[in-house]
Amino acid sequence: MSTPTTTTTRSTYDELLNFDLQGTLAGYWLVALRLITGYWFLHAGWTKFGFVSGEAFDATGYLLHGTGGSPIHGFFAWAASMPWLMSFTNFMIPAGEFLIGLGLIVGGLVRLASFFGAVLMVFFYLGNADWAHGLVNGDLFGLVLFVTLATFGAGRILGLDAYLEKLDFAKSRAAKFILG
Repeated sequence: MSTPTTTTTRSTYDELLNFDLQGTLAGYWLVALRLITGYWFLHAGWTKFGFVSGEAFDATGYLLHGTGGSPIHGFFAWAASMPWLMSFTNFMIPAGEFLIGLGLIVGGLVRLASFFGAVLMVFFYLGNADWAHGLVNGDLFGLVLFVTLATFGAGRILGLDAYLEKLDFAKSRAAKFILG
């Protein structure tokens, strides 16, 4: 008499997000990248706060005059001419950089923080357009760092995301995508 066999199948989505680098050299390297990138953004945001620097952050002049070589200079100039958008931008750049850095340092919501970090790096890359030495520059390197951290779920290694993934809300597909 044969015994019925039970097979379990996992979705491709789960296979993409469930791998373990904890305790490996690659895992510790990801922690180092996460902490360095987190400090970079935490510090960048912190020093833009008016109570720290002595003057409020204002991107208007840069967007109007510092992006002349950018392929999307027209968009930046339009954004600088919209007072409501500049108020939002002047608040969100320092606050966003600070919160992205904080998320990376504590290892909480790392994929979400890395997504927004990557969005900022795309704007910085296109805005700076410093391609005198080719298309590879520090802004592109920052984009690669954020994509790497998000791809490997670097918050699961010595970070809050390892704890958060054990909670009930983390069972949903959306939560699995944000955590890491």
